[in-house]
Amino acid sequence: MKGCSEVPMGNNKSSVSASYIALVSAGSFLLAVLFFWISNLLADKMKSLALSLTFLLVIILVGILADILGVSVTAASEVPLHAKAAKKIPGASEGVFLIRNADRVANLMNDVVGDIAGTVSGALGIALVVQILTRWQELSQPALNMLLTAVIAALTVGGKAVGKRIALTYAEDIVYITGKFLHGVSVVTGKEFTARPRRISK
Repeated sequence: MKGCSEVPMGNNKSSVSASYIALVSAGSFLLAVLFFWISNLLADKMKSLALSLTFLLVIILVGILADILGVSVTAASEVPLHAKAAKKIPGASEGVFLIRNADRVANLMNDVVGDIAGTVSGALGIALVVQILTRWQELSQPALNMLLTAVIAALTVGGKAVGKRIALTYAEDIVYITGKFLHGVSVVTGKEFTARPRRISK
């Protein structure tokens, strides 16, 4: 039986530099402050429990989808995408670019977006408790806090567990779909996101 060290990886080269780490750390701090402020603002403005709950579920879903992409780029191989890129199929070159920058993409998706989504969902959970208590004051706040925290944790952890299974099973497909999305954005905005894919080194 082969050891874990013998399992082939889609991309085992790191493109993370010290300046990138510093930039991502500063960006994460600013984004966390921004999203926390937005979540508090929305919690104050939103009077509908259904709307607040929907927004909470959307934030949880964003965290799960980001985790799926982060896992996919680390598990995917760029080889199947080279045939598509050679035929100039839209999204293939972008997919290769994502895989070749897997460490950065995974860091942005799993750590930055995922952690911020977790922070915002927690803040929205607290705001939702306040909204519920203003309508049904007879409810116990500690019990309601515990219940909503448990539900948010269960949805997040369970969703990411299912997402990882999907990501590992359909890694190349997910990266290709994301590449097609990036290609569409580049066509609309005129901004080139990727470099031309290079040949695989022997």
